[in-house]
Amino acid sequence: MKSATGILVVLSVVVGFWTLVRWAAHLLLGAPGLERDWVWGAFEMAVALVLFGAAGSFVGRIFTKNQRHDILTRMIEAMRRIARGDFSASVELPEIDGRGPFREVATSLNQMAESLARIEAMRREFISDVSHEIQSPLTSITGFARALRSPELDEADRLHYLDIIEAESSRLSRLGDNLLRLSALESRSQTLEPEAYRLDSQIRDVVLAAEPQWRDRAIEVSASLAPVQLRADRSMLGQVWTNLLHNAIKFTPRGGTIEIDARVSGDRVHVSFRDSGLGIAGEDIERVFERFFKADASRTAAAGGSGLGLAIARKIVELHGGRIEARSEGPGRGATFVVELLLDAC
Repeated sequence: MKSATGILVVLSVVVGFWTLVRWAAHLLLGAPGLERDWVWGAFEMAVALVLFGAAGSFVGRIFTKNQRHDILTRMIEAMRRIARGDFSASVELPEIDGRGPFREVATSLNQMAESLARIEAMRREFISDVSHEIQSPLTSITGFARALRSPELDEADRLHYLDIIEAESSRLSRLGDNLLRLSALESRSQTLEPEAYRLDSQIRDVVLAAEPQWRDRAIEVSASLAPVQLRADRSMLGQVWTNLLHNAIKFTPRGGTIEIDARVSGDRVHVSFRDSGLGIAGEDIERVFERFFKADASRTAAAGGSGLGLAIARKIVELHGGRIEARSEGPGRGATFVVELLLDAC
């Protein structure tokens, strides 16, 4: 409405001014000694250029002002929707706006909405995963606790049910501890406490501490560990080696093998854990470090656990400026996890 009014005003001014100019020109050209046709043509052209230039500028200003007002209105509405939790909001700008500051602000606003939408999706997925992981042991505990009330239950079954309840309670406790640890690592509120120590000795201690688990499954564990002097957070990296070893034990069938290797290359150390277990499908390689990720039913049934061990390991390695990756030739062909760290990691 404002644009239409502005155009009518401009046209009225142009017509009125043009009429006045033509009247003045007729008076001027009535003077003797002037070639009427030539002067009149040149005068008309000059006046026309001036008038249409001024009119175009005025109309352009009106359109630009209205366009900016429209863009600001869209931005404000989008921000209100985002504040209400609607992260699908976006600002679509007309092509006439070019690449000015309004487009930059709108692009940043759209990117912010997309980032918030991804974070919200991750939050919902995380809550769903945690609820699922908690529900499973709670269901077992509740079911076996009710079974213990049966007067017909013999002593052997009673002790068996109590063992299950204890194991599921421990699983819940580990889940809570791992969630707190992962949260601290992701928020970087847990600071590194570097010290110089022998990495090969630390890995040997981790293998010996887990001996009851791998011996119980008749798994053969071999370690080829070069002497490595490392400067890092000893406690945190100990958690990495423990998680990787327990992960290998869980996914390696009875009678399988686990090979651990540590070697120095330049200013870096490479540590690998290779197992002869279930392996990883190609499409799952990039996802094994995600929280609660479990590739398929067979791996889930064989492994158990909370699905947080590898996510914690990755966060700790990244906190030390290193990298960790998973490799596998496919299901049934084992898996290898490789960690690369600087000898002076922190």
